[in-house]
Amino acid sequence: MSTAPATAVTIMPEQLLEHWLGHRRLTRRVIEAFPDDQLFTYSIGGMRTFAQLAREILAMGAPLLRGLVTGEWGRFEEPDITSKAELLRRWDESTTEIGHLWPRLPAGRLQETVTAFGMYTAPGYHQILYAIDNEVHHRGQGYVYLRALGIEPPPFWER
Repeated sequence: MSTAPATAVTIMPEQLLEHWLGHRRLTRRVIEAFPDDQLFTYSIGGMRTFAQLAREILAMGAPLLRGLVTGEWGRFEEPDITSKAELLRRWDESTTEIGHLWPRLPAGRLQETVTAFGMYTAPGYHQILYAIDNEVHHRGQGYVYLRALGIEPPPFWER
């Protein structure tokens, strides 16, 4: 047994951002992999289409970070997107916004308890981890859809 003193293990904010952006890049490739005619219509077992899931991710990501940065929270609203091209364009804009907002995140905000969108109360770091977890969960649904359509999804480890 070691008698070395315990040290705190932490992830730096820039590392967390890169982790998040890696997931965003991978989810974008999943959106790209869908045939245009299936993205907004295909589902299994009553689940939502992947376009609906992607719209939820869009409603959460950048707006969540914007709220953490500014302290101003809008309503949780999924964008009305009706084409793959528009979804990809909005995805890219949202990802760019996350990258621009991150450096403005006030020091200590990740440890502060906030109520996101007037509904979800938790520390800032939990809010961001939830947004990432939600994206991963929904991307997994997209992987199932792609496989059911006979399409090989992008490797999950390539972010």
